[in-house]
Amino acid sequence: MKNRIEEIRRTRGIRQEEFARAMGVSRQTISSLETGRYNPSIFLAYKIARFFDLTIEEVFLFEESGDGT
Repeated sequence: MKNRIEEIRRTRGIRQEEFARAMGVSRQTISSLETGRYNPSIFLAYKIARFFDLTIEEVFLFEESGDGT
């Protein structure tokens, strides 16, 4: 799943360390989210969207794979 976390975070002038602290996760987790190596739980996705005052759909870009998944 692709996301706009890095784009939004940088636009707002927030460092990974600050964002990680606000989300209650490690900086490495934020890095993994931003590079697409890690998909967040629904709780964390909601928390991220609320932090940015956006909807989950505005932060996380759902793409159908074509095979029903």
